[in-house]
Amino acid sequence: MTQRRFARTTLATSIGLLVAGLAVTGAHAQFEPQGLYSNRAILDAEVYFEAAPDSQPSEVVDMLLGDDMQVHALIIRSHEDVGQDGDYLVITNAHYQLVTHEEDGETTHDVLVNANEDVLGALPRYDQDWWDMARQRTRDAWQTAGEGAESAWHQTREGADTIGEGAERAWERTQEGAERAGRAVSDLLNNWTNND
Repeated sequence: MTQRRFARTTLATSIGLLVAGLAVTGAHAQFEPQGLYSNRAILDAEVYFEAAPDSQPSEVVDMLLGDDMQVHALIIRSHEDVGQDGDYLVITNAHYQLVTHEEDGETTHDVLVNANEDVLGALPRYDQDWWDMARQRTRDAWQTAGEGAESAWHQTREGADTIGEGAERAWERTQEGAERAGRAVSDLLNNWTNND
């Protein structure tokens, strides 16, 4: 318990120093929404772990998107200092936050992984077996929760060009189904551990 509290305090202190350092150099960190995000900038982000505050930064190597066209997880190549043997970790949206830095008109990001040592050890490892199983499970979750909603990647808004309330309502039902299915996919990934 004391070690966890120490780790949180150390992370908070590290983040505080990072923000203070950025303030001195003219940059500033932002936690509020930015509107749009660049995939390239997120893939260039440095990753810091609550469970390993003194470790070297890890890196984002991939972003997993669902049929709802939403990001559901980041794939992080953990630095050896993190204590996960340099494994590729599946970090769902529930376990990280994105910090945006602005300096001289340039936007950069850091990813802060909010997971203690126990949670970090239980996170799924990203490999071909996990990928194959995750695709099948999320496909099943999409079909079960989506109630017939098509994949947003394949769905076009054909009804939007058609005049009439019926076409608009059909589009809204499709969107609602996709949102339900997207939440089901997120829940599935959030509850998945390395032991599954």
